[in-house]
Amino acid sequence: MKETDAPHYLGHRQRLREKLLRDSRALADYEILELALAAIIPRRDTKPLAKLMIERFGSLKDALMARPDQLEAISGIGPAAVAHWALTQELFARMGEARTRSGAPLSDPAEVARAAMARIGSKGVEEFWAAFMDSKNRVIAWEQVSKGTVDATPVFPREIMVTALRLEAAALILAHNHPGGDPTPSREDLDLTRRIRDTAQGLGIRILDHIIVTDHEYYSFNEHGRL
Repeated sequence: MKETDAPHYLGHRQRLREKLLRDSRALADYEILELALAAIIPRRDTKPLAKLMIERFGSLKDALMARPDQLEAISGIGPAAVAHWALTQELFARMGEARTRSGAPLSDPAEVARAAMARIGSKGVEEFWAAFMDSKNRVIAWEQVSKGTVDATPVFPREIMVTALRLEAAALILAHNHPGGDPTPSREDLDLTRRIRDTAQGLGIRILDHIIVTDHEYYSFNEHGRL
């Protein structure tokens, strides 16, 4: 193939890469997504696909956090792209969880809120997690306790306490997500928190907070005086 016969998008893609290195903030959201897609789909003009995804999901962030079933419904998105999206989301989650993985003392439950937003804030089903900590509020483990449906997840206080005793945890911060986008606790959330707190107190384990997250905000039981 002659250079003049090369697909038109290759020159455009190279100019985008140069622009990225020169001033990344100058790129539009769809151009960022276009380059991300080009790394997976190199033999296709990814600009139309990037614009379609921004339009369908509403923002760059929502496009990047799309679930596999949502991606698979888009023409042009194949298994490689779905796997790459899962990798990107895992990178985001691990960056957000950095403080819960470092072993340093947590001085603010908001650090767990940030970890929970990164890990489960954009999930389409409810997941319940817990930060198990020692007597100096250092995270021993940050683990999923249960996974449920779009509006509920089964949680058993006894199972949480079994894990806490196994890890020799002295304190816990509980966290779960509300896929609907409103972090306000439900009546079930209030009742569950009370039951976990009462069970933990009987074992000498402190419940420092229960945090409900969405992809961009959280509700703290401790901050609202509900522990």
